[in-house]
Amino acid sequence: MKRIIEATYPIDFRAEDARRLGEALAHHDSVVAIGMKRVGISNFLRFFLNHDAIEKTYIKNGVPHVFVLVDLNDLVERDIPPFWTLLLTRLVDTVQRTDLAETVKRECRRLFVQSIQLKDQFFTLDSVQKVLAHFLSSGLYPTIFLVRFDRLADAATAEFFNNLQGLKEAAHQKLSYVFTSYRPLYDLAPQVFSKSFLSVFSRDLYLAPAIPRDMKVILETLKERYHTTFKESLSDALIDVSGGHVQYLHLAILRLTHETSLPKDQKELVALLSSDEQMQLSSEELFESLTKAEKEALLTINRGEMVDENLRQTAAYLWNTGMVTNMGGRSVIFSPLFAGYLGKVTTAVAGNGEFTKKEHLLFTFLKAHEGQLCEREAIIEAVWPENKEFGVSDWAIDRLVARVRGKLKHQGNTYEIITVKTRGYKLISK
Repeated sequence: MKRIIEATYPIDFRAEDARRLGEALAHHDSVVAIGMKRVGISNFLRFFLNHDAIEKTYIKNGVPHVFVLVDLNDLVERDIPPFWTLLLTRLVDTVQRTDLAETVKRECRRLFVQSIQLKDQFFTLDSVQKVLAHFLSSGLYPTIFLVRFDRLADAATAEFFNNLQGLKEAAHQKLSYVFTSYRPLYDLAPQVFSKSFLSVFSRDLYLAPAIPRDMKVILETLKERYHTTFKESLSDALIDVSGGHVQYLHLAILRLTHETSLPKDQKELVALLSSDEQMQLSSEELFESLTKAEKEALLTINRGEMVDENLRQTAAYLWNTGMVTNMGGRSVIFSPLFAGYLGKVTTAVAGNGEFTKKEHLLFTFLKAHEGQLCEREAIIEAVWPENKEFGVSDWAIDRLVARVRGKLKHQGNTYEIITVKTRGYKLISK
């Protein structure tokens, strides 16, 4: 079995976040865990889902819980029918790992096989309800973790949300959901998730960047994974410049493992990382995930100017997620890497049509498979082999494709990249 490194974290890792989540689950409440993109929610959840002492330390309601992890990154097609199939798959997988009777396990496997054969959404949804009923009749209280739920924002409908509610009602409110998203659900799809109704259905739990103590834990596990070591001063600098953002830290370590000469101080470290293409893409993704008012507030803060009260209220997301904090009476951007990116946002960059390293890797891969569908997972393996385990967002892939498209046009190239909806991309000759 694959080792879950987060299961070895100290039990007080992100203790306040674990306490708030555990308290909600103890009351069978549902939670929307919200944080800025790639800040480390998945890292926290792997700890919460796999550490042996979580229930007795943070839930403490005297009943056994079963956690069902459903990562929506596993959805090839971001649509509702594949979602229900994925949910049923993960529920049946979880049943097989429990001590439930073999007859129950066989029944759940039968439901899964029949669902695949029939390809009927109503039967699949009914099978999901029956598997959940098996948990409850055995005295287990299920919590379904819907990770990266924001991937379904465009496909979500009122009927879909009603079905999620229906499962909870059929379970007599003993079923909990944990959604993870970079925005509150009512921001993602207000026509489906109304703010007033969500206030009854779930509670929002904002996850800010990790504090230095917790980042040190993550840093040590990443150093072990990549078989590297740094001086204490460089380790401290890595924690400082990442600002509690796990992807920044991860990308920084990946970059340093390829350097023959390491930075001597924090200033050199920031200069090195700020020039890294993947780091720049990560910063751009963060910025582009914000609303116009939030971007305006960030740029105002980064210029050292005051944000008026009206703008601050409109841009409250920045403070809720910890992208901005108050320090010594002034607002501060969470990471010098992100602050450096913001300083360049308004600077025009003249493009010469030359591919960067990642752009070249993408174009070469697509050209090698000219006329064929290249799915997202295959693109990640070809362009970001060093990041496969960590994961690459849909946005990062789409943005890189957009850049290559622009440069192909600038070059007057005869090739064109077309989108195959929900699947990937294809390179064709015009």
